[in-house]
Amino acid sequence: MKILVNFASGFIGLFKSGASTFIDWMSSIVPLVLLLLVLMNAIISLIGEEKMNKFARFSAKNPFTRYLVLPFVAAFMLGNPMAHSMGKFLPEYYKPSYYASAAQFCHTSNGLFPHINPAELFIWQGIAQGVSKLGLNTTELAIRYLLVGLVMNFIGGWITDYTTKFVCKSTGIQLSKTVDLK
Repeated sequence: MKILVNFASGFIGLFKSGASTFIDWMSSIVPLVLLLLVLMNAIISLIGEEKMNKFARFSAKNPFTRYLVLPFVAAFMLGNPMAHSMGKFLPEYYKPSYYASAAQFCHTSNGLFPHINPAELFIWQGIAQGVSKLGLNTTELAIRYLLVGLVMNFIGGWITDYTTKFVCKSTGIQLSKTVDLK
């Protein structure tokens, strides 16, 4: 009987712990993320959706804007997974590379911009908690993570261009390098 009582106590304890974490998040990170999302939607509304679309088309012209600037702006303004939608303005040839860069950026920016990928915020919080216990500054870590992420995400996108070229050549498939918005 004692085993059943201990199991039931542990089972309920698991949910009590989850509820406590949930209440903690409701008084800390959830309002922050919510206000950041409201701000980003307000900025997009002020700028205008057509101007955002023009920016994406302009960004398709070279690798730096395609894999560094566009993913950063898309992730910051739209969050994950909507940041991937900006790839629709790119030629078919560059879509795999944009996706690679944007998907990685949605992870490497969570420390400074938690609204980008709130579903994975627990990963950043776990790392930040360990860094805090060491007496180190989590903001410095978040900035370094963002800067290294920008460089590595750009490299990842550009390398995917070469991978796409190789796959196209070996399979005989030709992907368009011009934008066709129909």
